[in-house]
Amino acid sequence: MAKYRVKQGDYLPKIAKQHGFADYLTIWDHPNNAELKNKRKNPNVLYPGDLLFIPDQEEKVESGATEQRHRFVVKGPTLMLRIVFKTIDDQPIANEDCELQVDGRVYSLTTDEDGMIEQRIPSTAEAGRLIFKNSEISFDWIPIKIGHLDPIEEVSGWQARLNNLGYYFGPIDGKLSEYLREAVEEFQCDYFKDPMQVDGECGSKTQAKLKKIHGC
Repeated sequence: MAKYRVKQGDYLPKIAKQHGFADYLTIWDHPNNAELKNKRKNPNVLYPGDLLFIPDQEEKVESGATEQRHRFVVKGPTLMLRIVFKTIDDQPIANEDCELQVDGRVYSLTTDEDGMIEQRIPSTAEAGRLIFKNSEISFDWIPIKIGHLDPIEEVSGWQARLNNLGYYFGPIDGKLSEYLREAVEEFQCDYFKDPMQVDGECGSKTQAKLKKIHGC
């Protein structure tokens, strides 16, 4: 059994694939990873420095008649990528044709009524970009980083989610700043009715709301 220290951009299906496991749950459900599983909850949202135990692989034996051809198929895991696009006034960018490029693969998609696209991508994907075909949309293409979202408990996790939601445009560096505080306060103004909860502090209630609105 080996130990693996998580790096930025890692997520469990990718780590599992790199270590020869078709199913990431073999690692995630191992008793030695129970503490990390309880802490992080989502195997796709890990934090640099997290320690994973990688179990030894178990040999599987399949029987088959001699002097015959046998075909064995190993199904590789995939990830479901979901992204919702909205305008600055929180309206969905619905029914728009776009092109998703991920690790050299190209997918032609259309946003649904909620502005969402869904696409299965390779479990080792690292980056991509999305191009809207409508010339009236103000941005030409959007970069996508896969596996770079930090847990909501981390400052960098707040920054990334607030950035994706259009509240924060500073660096994702895990550092507190007045600019970040103002972004948190603006988010609270939009989602908390009680003015006493609008304090610019990203405590547990704000983290929970931010995670819910962001989707993960």
